[in-house]
Amino acid sequence: MMPLRELDVRPLLKNGGAPFNLIMETVASLEPGEGLRLLAIFEPTPLIHQLRQRGYSHVSRKIAEDDWEIIFAPESAASEGGQTGEPTLETDLWPEPIWNLDLTGLAPPKPMERILARLQTMKAGEVLFALLSREPISLLNEVKARGHEWVGNFDSTGTVYRIMVRVNPSGVSA
Repeated sequence: MMPLRELDVRPLLKNGGAPFNLIMETVASLEPGEGLRLLAIFEPTPLIHQLRQRGYSHVSRKIAEDDWEIIFAPESAASEGGQTGEPTLETDLWPEPIWNLDLTGLAPPKPMERILARLQTMKAGEVLFALLSREPISLLNEVKARGHEWVGNFDSTGTVYRIMVRVNPSGVSA
């Protein structure tokens, strides 16, 4: 059994805090072969993507409303234990975005509304790129629910969130 370190960021999130730096510091301090049991109030999809790029798989479980457990395991430990994370998106194979939206000056929910409206007009497999003033958690959940694929992260300044969304390649709504 893989050793797990527990980090509960629910109180911080409920008080409007941003636990990203704390989470990344905790991950950086993990011993070789040690995993992380993260407790949060939502499934942190952008964090999952970032840690996947750093060699961690994950298993998410909704415990209750606004109560999630996410286990992050180093890939070597995950393959030994039989756990698998989400498949890695091969964005290098995605076509160039046909839409580039700068939505940094808009207050929520306008960026989400504009992106979802644009996605409805696009064909299966087409890609949209957008710049946002904050991490769009609600948008990411909605994009995933509609069967689209996405990748996103903050730029080097940490002030602009960049996202690429590929319209559901199968053309079938989820």
